Amino acid sequence: MNPWIEQHAEAIATRAERELEALVAVSSPSGDVAAAEEAVSIAVAFAPADAVVERIPCSTPGCAPDLLLRVTGTGSRRLLLLGHLDTVIDHADHRPVTSDADPERLTGSGTVDMKGGDVLALGVLRALAADRTADLAEAALLLVNDEEWRSVPFAHVERFAGWDACLCFEAGERTDAGDDAVVVRRKAAGSIVVDAHGRAAHSGAAPDDGRNALLALARVAQLIAAAHDPDGPERLTAVPTVLRAGEALNVVPGSGQLTADLRADRLEAIEAVRDTLPAELDEVRLDARMGRRWPGMDAREATAPLLASASAGLGRPIVAAQRGGASDASHFAATIAVTVDGLGPVGGGSHAAHEYVERASLRPRAEVALALADAVLRGGL
Repeated sequence: MNPWIEQHAEAIATRAERELEALVAVSSPSGDVAAAEEAVSIAVAFAPADAVVERIPCSTPGCAPDLLLRVTGTGSRRLLLLGHLDTVIDHADHRPVTSDADPERLTGSGTVDMKGGDVLALGVLRALAADRTADLAEAALLLVNDEEWRSVPFAHVERFAGWDACLCFEAGERTDAGDDAVVVRRKAAGSIVVDAHGRAAHSGAAPDDGRNALLALARVAQLIAAAHDPDGPERLTAVPTVLRAGEALNVVPGSGQLTADLRADRLEAIEAVRDTLPAELDEVRLDARMGRRWPGMDAREATAPLLASASAGLGRPIVAAQRGGASDASHFAATIAVTVDGLGPVGGGSHAAHEYVERASLRPRAEVALALADAVLRGGL
């Protein structure tokens, strides 16, 4: 293993658990400005002492500004590190880090998605700040506050267009053989939102005078679910997830809304499902639209030389993998060809009560991230 990787991986691992505990101790669900500011303050405290701290407007109106930490050098290469500080867990359900149930796991809200990755990204930035002998012009760590619920265009792509590489610290993984894997291919992600406009009526005295929005949306949900074809040419998954309709026990629902989450190799495949939905059912008007629109990512070819170079520096294989979940890395992949995701620690239970990070994965995943960063800055693209 490259001695630089070994040295800084040890430094990162020594601090990682305490830093993860501190970040997870802040409950930071998307949209809570005060919570985001507290999480940002902790991230700044863990940043290199001489890093330039910038707060830049968040993509989503009303959210706290995103955090950008910058370290500069005298070289020519520019490296973007990427993460997010928001989680999906409400304050009432938030749990701090504990290992009481399993000493091999650090369990807590947002540990794997993705405050564990944020901790490793901060450690890599400190490593780059401590030793700028490589060909470093600038390393920047972008931590956003709206990744988990964003439905508007991502605001930061243009600023970093043309940078040499983007490393995103979503959860890591291993192959079945136990090798470290990183994500170089992701599906596109989109939500279909259907608004139903029926007519309310008394459900006992005059039920047939109503036009039931709930029943219409239930049929639309079945139509969307019927498009589910994960083994098909587009690898499409189509899952209705939220249905809201009705106001009272004795009233025919006059309006409602259905949301479905769809993933596919191309956004066009998701839009095609939306286009098949009827405009009306049983005199209930249906307005279908796209909610969020996240592009796909396929960086397999562009990242192959980097993975080979980083594997050589690491002294063990780094394997290319693919994943169905959405990530901000997909937004950058269109303008930063060498985009690699999944650099965070290994864990599981994202968005669930049992969310966790494997304690033993912190050191090896720090090594992987450092190997990739080092390869970028030493010309292994």
